[in-house]
Amino acid sequence: MAMPFYVSPDQIMQDKAEYARKGIAKGRSIVVVEFADGLLLTAENPSSSLSKISEIYDRIAFAGVGKYSEFENLRKAGIRYADIKGYSYSREDVTTKSLANAYSESIGNIFTSNPKPLEAEILVVEVGQQTQQNEIYHISFDGSITDHRDYAVIGGQADRIRTYLQENYTADLDLQAALAFSRQALLAGYEKPPAEESALEVGVLDRQRPKRSFYRLSQDVINQALQAANGAGK
Repeated sequence: MAMPFYVSPDQIMQDKAEYARKGIAKGRSIVVVEFADGLLLTAENPSSSLSKISEIYDRIAFAGVGKYSEFENLRKAGIRYADIKGYSYSREDVTTKSLANAYSESIGNIFTSNPKPLEAEILVVEVGQQTQQNEIYHISFDGSITDHRDYAVIGGQADRIRTYLQENYTADLDLQAALAFSRQALLAGYEKPPAEESALEVGVLDRQRPKRSFYRLSQDVINQALQAANGAGK
């Protein structure tokens, strides 16, 4: 009788992690930075119909990289979670921390139980009201969760972009300056400057807006803001 092939649990987990990292590395990066009036989420996204950034609830936004179908399912699950909790209790009971913990548990269970892990990682962010701090949570492919201050980055070129952010970030930027800074951070992820810059998808969580804080910037507004920032920098 043939002996079954044995693979140690440690090796299985390492193989899963390597598989997930390779899938995520194919995705173009997303940067979130704090600015004077809230949080700015900026993604390289050549598609005009598939979003990597979206609203989850009143003051909460979501960003995902990796395999689109997988982080899109996570986005929908987050919206259902927030809607049910807000309806069952109150809208104030829907918090980024509880949502991030729910994501962490779900993604962690998939990583340990399923043969194939998710090829996706996500950011869940919330803009603080008035003097309250913003909240930024990164949930990785294995369910590990980390919180950030000032900025965060996910995606294939995250290490290079993170270095740029660490060396160049300044607090209290206005929206225009924050957008220009985020674009430069994304470009810093490339070893060589790309022949053609990718279109940007930009979402804003503005603490000054009542109730629903999230809105998107159109491509025309993005281009105008970048041109104005470049002109101001000369």
